[in-house]
Amino acid sequence: MPKLLIIEDDAAFCQMLQKFLIRNGYDVEVSFTAQDAKTKFKATTYNLVLTDLRLPNYDGLQLLSDIKEVNPKTQVIVMTGYAEVGSAVEAMKKGAYDYISKPFTPEEILMQIKSALNQEADRQLVRGTQESHEFKNTVVEPQDNRVVIGISEASKKLHEYIKLVAPTDMSVLITGESGTGKEVTARAIHDNSKRKEHSFVAVDCGAIPKEIATSEFFGHVKGSFTGAVEDKKGHFEAANGGTLFLDEIGNLSYENQIQLLRALQERKIKRVGSNKEIEVDIRIVTATNEDLTEALENGSFREDLFHRINEFSVEIPSLEERFEDLPLFADFFLRKANRSLGKNVEGFSEDVKDIFRQYHWPGNLRELQNVIKRAVLLTSGNTVEKEALPKEVYRSKESNVNVDNFSKADYEKEQIVKALKQSNFNKSKAAKLLQITRKTLYNKINHYNLDL
Repeated sequence: MPKLLIIEDDAAFCQMLQKFLIRNGYDVEVSFTAQDAKTKFKATTYNLVLTDLRLPNYDGLQLLSDIKEVNPKTQVIVMTGYAEVGSAVEAMKKGAYDYISKPFTPEEILMQIKSALNQEADRQLVRGTQESHEFKNTVVEPQDNRVVIGISEASKKLHEYIKLVAPTDMSVLITGESGTGKEVTARAIHDNSKRKEHSFVAVDCGAIPKEIATSEFFGHVKGSFTGAVEDKKGHFEAANGGTLFLDEIGNLSYENQIQLLRALQERKIKRVGSNKEIEVDIRIVTATNEDLTEALENGSFREDLFHRINEFSVEIPSLEERFEDLPLFADFFLRKANRSLGKNVEGFSEDVKDIFRQYHWPGNLRELQNVIKRAVLLTSGNTVEKEALPKEVYRSKESNVNVDNFSKADYEKEQIVKALKQSNFNKSKAAKLLQITRKTLYNKINHYNLDL
């Protein structure tokens, strides 16, 4: 029986939700404060934690980090108010499985919990054709294992790279801004490789405390340390014969980098507490939204490991760089949200389509998906209207309307110059402020012929 923990300061709502989930076959405990919750999830392993982002005397995002630090495998769903979608997006960046906006129906949260416990996160991309260029207003059930190709030149180039490298055994380093779909690309490489019948194991290196990273990667034997109550396979063994995807590899400690390099060179591992060598046959795909060349320069990332994981590199374009594909992704995320929430919203109003085109989408595909899912939840009719969107999305359009002849390019140039001034013209820091890679920043500076 799956074990759940609900963290919610509204005692009446919390207990009502607990009773409902118990009736549906879950073992559910509750906490009304973050302090009580921390005591519970340190003492007990939960399959899933359902937590409110707004808690008295404690930061909800910090609590999420606390949960993931104790047990990175615990699924977390965050509950938010309508105005907190930005925090919910940040929570998903920090490892939350999903978010759900209040008020929600019992059936909606039950669906979310079942999805999280099945660990079937939708990592799909949708295959697009020239006919998908415009927003469609038809509801089509999403099919499994489809891949986004898109119609933009940037998307076509990305797809060509995937087709080129997938059949090989080369190590691939995927770079790109946060939210662009790096894990989806890694899975597409696996699904088009000769290893596709074997496991694809995804690991968030940023969510693994360095103290337990060795055990997580290589496994351990019973009794090797306090808490090792049984033998455990690590990620390398779990991915044997298949693909090991290491997301945010730049977050690994220097010591863990040495261990990883040794394992990749020798293709052998040892579980913690064991002297027995285990041979592993895996393909490594890694990803980062950081500039690893800067990490190489300051000595925080090993150069030999960098060359080992970077036999072939793929840069995922931002949503701005493949803006022609926006209607394609929007339609797909609409269908996906309908399926997830049990709704039947048919499309977007003309005003919403216009807002989508004018917004700059700093959170890329992840932000687009979250905005659409929230909007579908709030929509009672057949069409998503402006009122269902977060204010920060449509205010962007309104601010542009108030400035005569102020184009999207003008806005972007102004933001670049502002970030450069704010960072004292340090391009690496400016890129971080703009949430883009340093390479993308250089390209935009050259594109706009900015005299810096």
